[in-house]
Amino acid sequence: MTGLAAQAKASFASHLTENPYPGRGLVIGHEASGEAWLQVYWIMGRSPNSQNRIFVAEGPELRTEPHDASAVEDPSLIIYEAMLELPGLYVVSNGDQTRTVADALASGGSFEAALATREREPDAPNFTPRISGLLDLRGAEAGVALSILRANDADPALTDRITFRPASPPPGLGVALTTYQGDGSPLPSFRGDPLWLPLDGDAEAVADRYWDALDRGNRVALAVKRIPTDAGASQIWIRNRHA
Repeated sequence: MTGLAAQAKASFASHLTENPYPGRGLVIGHEASGEAWLQVYWIMGRSPNSQNRIFVAEGPELRTEPHDASAVEDPSLIIYEAMLELPGLYVVSNGDQTRTVADALASGGSFEAALATREREPDAPNFTPRISGLLDLRGAEAGVALSILRANDADPALTDRITFRPASPPPGLGVALTTYQGDGSPLPSFRGDPLWLPLDGDAEAVADRYWDALDRGNRVALAVKRIPTDAGASQIWIRNRHA
């Protein structure tokens, strides 16, 4: 096992398997075969309102929907499009900024400029970070971008905007952000560089591995999108708490 693969395995154990609440998370990387890219996205929840959700895929798009519409208390931060596509562009995020980014890219704008119009979520006292990812396959080399919009430590009314542009991950590995470091009150926002996480096996195996790693009491839904390197159509695999 290479040093980076070992690091990814350790991060998977400490930040997911042994962590009751990393919150929402996203991973962008290469399938182990090297034949496709993968985007992983999951949601977790502690309150009944947060847990009352499922993932629904319609073609290449992924969105959240209520499991029981009659029990929804506040849909504003829990119902949104999580994965959207444009030709050669694949957006994933933990909120309605997915649409903000996709619309900006469609009109010739940039990932960073789109997110400059948004703030961290307004759910005091947690001020949940907005995490977003972009896979750009339009050029000769794939481009990956990750962003976190996080409440400023000195004044949570302000938003810190941090963008990462890592090189393309090697096969079997991905770069990841989560909303939180772990459980707490208030919840501690994610800190540091993106995590290296493993993407061993095919998309189905990755979906099972990540779903099994998330805390059973807090996990809500997980999706894996497979994007062939030969420009074939993407596919989405879903795991829902409420089957």
